[in-house]
Amino acid sequence: QVHLVESGGGLVQAGGSLRLSCVVSGGNFRSYPVGWFRQAPGKEREFVARIRLIGGVTDYADSMKGRFTISRDYSKNTVYLQMNSLKPEDTAIYYCASGAPSGSYFYTRAIDYAYWGQGTQVTVSS
Repeated sequence: QVHLVESGGGLVQAGGSLRLSCVVSGGNFRSYPVGWFRQAPGKEREFVARIRLIGGVTDYADSMKGRFTISRDYSKNTVYLQMNSLKPEDTAIYYCASGAPSGSYFYTRAIDYAYWGQGTQVTVSS
């Protein structure tokens, strides 16, 4: 069983920055990617970015490239999401997730992930 705990969300003005953290533990989590997703009210859960813990290979949703950066501290079992130039439309609950063994190669879909954190709220005011 993999356990994930997010932190770092909050209220920020448009143009500001936040760094989210996701501490991962348990199971065989190092073998699979860790991803960040977000879900705004009334919308589907949306892929943001993911990183392979071994090797650090990353992938981003097109709309996040250049503003968001995913990284990991292997020694701390922690994955970060640095978010810059935030916009009101970035307002959502942000979740981190641990990849499922059956996930697709790209791990960009919610169904590619087996374990989820409780989420952290990010609110960007205009």
